[in-house]
Amino acid sequence: MKRHQFLLAVLAIACSFSFATYAQDKKILPELYIAATIPDSLKEDAHAVTRYEYAEYVVKGPEKVTYKYHSIVTILNEKGDHNAGFGMDYNKFKSINGFQMIIYSAAGLKIKKYGKSDMYDQSATDGSTMVTDDRILSIRHTIASYPCTIEIIMETTQNSYLNLGGWTPQVNEESTQNSICSVTVSPTAGFRYVSRNTSVKPTKTTQDGLETYTWIANNIKAVKVEDNAVAWQVFPKVTFVNNAFVFANIPGDFSTWQNYGKWQLGVNADVCSLSPQRASEIQAMTAGIKTDKEKARFLYQYMQKNMRYVSIQLGIGGLKPFPAGFVDDKKYGDCKALSNYMYALLKAVNIPAYYAMVRAGSNEEPADANFPTDPFNHVILCVPFKGDTTWLECTSSTHTFGKLGPFTENRNALLITEDGGKLVNTPRSNAADNQFNSSVHIVLDADGGAKATAKLMSTGEFRELYLEIASEKTDEQKEYLIKSLNIKQPSDFVFKPLSDNDGTDEVELMMEYDKFCDIATGNKQFYRPRIFDLWQATYPAVDKRKSDFFFKYPSQRSCVTTIDLPAGFDVETLPTNQMLKFTYGNFEVNYAYDAAKNQVTSTAKFNLNSHIIPAAKYAEMQQYMDNVARAQNKKLVIRKKA
Repeated sequence: MKRHQFLLAVLAIACSFSFATYAQDKKILPELYIAATIPDSLKEDAHAVTRYEYAEYVVKGPEKVTYKYHSIVTILNEKGDHNAGFGMDYNKFKSINGFQMIIYSAAGLKIKKYGKSDMYDQSATDGSTMVTDDRILSIRHTIASYPCTIEIIMETTQNSYLNLGGWTPQVNEESTQNSICSVTVSPTAGFRYVSRNTSVKPTKTTQDGLETYTWIANNIKAVKVEDNAVAWQVFPKVTFVNNAFVFANIPGDFSTWQNYGKWQLGVNADVCSLSPQRASEIQAMTAGIKTDKEKARFLYQYMQKNMRYVSIQLGIGGLKPFPAGFVDDKKYGDCKALSNYMYALLKAVNIPAYYAMVRAGSNEEPADANFPTDPFNHVILCVPFKGDTTWLECTSSTHTFGKLGPFTENRNALLITEDGGKLVNTPRSNAADNQFNSSVHIVLDADGGAKATAKLMSTGEFRELYLEIASEKTDEQKEYLIKSLNIKQPSDFVFKPLSDNDGTDEVELMMEYDKFCDIATGNKQFYRPRIFDLWQATYPAVDKRKSDFFFKYPSQRSCVTTIDLPAGFDVETLPTNQMLKFTYGNFEVNYAYDAAKNQVTSTAKFNLNSHIIPAAKYAEMQQYMDNVARAQNKKLVIRKKA
């Protein structure tokens, strides 16, 4: 799935650029090693304080950069412990020139020193990457007491690079006393930078024909990202790039998206076709299919059934897909290889398609349309049918044809066209694409017990969830569903998949309860008039929300519940009908009692029309969710007839 190998998060230090080393700066004040000298304002709400940080990039040409890094971080408590671990990747394009980690007591006394030879060397494989050229050197110090200060000094050299790097002077719940970043580069390199969430401007100096840009930030107080906010909207960040680059001996140009796309087009040129014989076989497979879109659907489902996703980061930095013929023969590939394979299948039947590079992840930061660079970590496919552009996620064996999901929706993708790169928007998440529709039949008995059958029909992200649940063990299915749907604990529980057709998955839940009523008193029984809630979450009231609130995806949910009352009982109190609204959604529930059938029917609908709630609308959303919770908590009261 990943196009670049990133360091394991547990080993990452609070900076977003490539790891490297820096020689000891003799100008560092001794008090920066002493915890007691931290200003009180920087300790407030902080788990760690960056006392000093200096990052230096020296660009020696379009294919060589030296990076030096020196930091002093005081860890105040165990929540800042990630600063005591460090990892840096290396490969055939990148070497580690040196590394030191020095540990100091609260009083600034040296406790321990680690060098490069003390680091653990391992392949940079993880849960999603099985094969890679990259390796990681990592180390972790176990802290005995707090506060503790960690000093890092390191240097790397890259002989091939795309993105130059960046500067992130602050991370979540940590403060920064001093942070400096400099970039030294030739005026002819086409150096550019873009800033986010900061007004800090660089100073620019010239010496020996080179330009140096320097950013400085001091005394940044700790900030905690609000719940359901995204860090990229909060913390300061500066991203650098040179227009001219040489990667794996292939020169390229970042001055425009079109030019970068031309570079990727050249990289892919010799791997995107099947053999003439195999192409003829594909043509024969689709000969009886009338339209191009139906041919594409057939070939997409063929790929899903016959190929599997395996992340492989080999070759030129994980940027070049394996040949389509390799995937066809071996039956596996990563996101690049599978998207390229799907492109080749369509090419064989004369259907145009575009390899599309995207920044994937839940509510991930989209590429900046005004700043051409390479922020991408995933590849999908775009098929431009006339009047109906279709997007394909090629790594999933279960995705519905033409549906991406929130992993790659709501952002932009770089299409690799015959004319070069073209940055376009991926589809926006649509509530109608993520539906959870249910029908429930509950039969109550006179003693307060019940039997219930629920049919759940799901599309989009709900469908993906229930397909995953179907593969779990029975106890795990029960535990997850009871918790996620707020189901009252049953005495017996059965999960039964029914069908999965045309993008809709259907499952059945069967439950029995020895006691389903909440309260029984005298001749009355009080019930929650449903098996589960359509919405479970509530959120705290805050004085003033600062950041936008992000859900994972918009959705539509509905449930029709039919309750058969026991013989000899009728309704004393039926919950009142409710209709609630806020700017980005609505909730409605209606109740009816059929005396002839002695049956209560409730119909509930919950719609969340946007997954992003602006900060200014948080208070409205918070109150709305509280009201939904109260509406769902209303009781049905039945009584035994005299």
